[in-house]
Amino acid sequence: MSEKVIHLGTGRRKTSVARVRLSEGTGKFVVNELEYDKYFPHETFSKAACAPLLVAEMRDKVDVTVLVDGGGVSGQAGAVAHGIARALQKLNPELRPALKKAGHIRRDPREKERKKAGQPGARKRYQFSKR
Repeated sequence: MSEKVIHLGTGRRKTSVARVRLSEGTGKFVVNELEYDKYFPHETFSKAACAPLLVAEMRDKVDVTVLVDGGGVSGQAGAVAHGIARALQKLNPELRPALKKAGHIRRDPREKERKKAGQPGARKRYQFSKR
């Protein structure tokens, strides 16, 4: 009996972390034990999550299992996409240029800025009064 080769990829976006397992298969896509279109019911997020598979033209050739945690739906979709791109790169290094050109390899560095002491928010300031 032959073992399935599993390629791992970790994706991050905002405060979300996705652990992706990629193996040869028929196109099964599971996120946190739910079908991906049930987990990401909005079309925008479901498209964003599987975008690297479409770029690599491997949507129906690999099975994807994802455990994603933290953040909101948008951050989780971005983390899943980042993890899939990294796992695809391990599966086939020749996919790197196409994935890189589409912007899936680079981690989006934007994080929420911390609130500053003595102020109402990260950038907002209390109104200045000269007198």
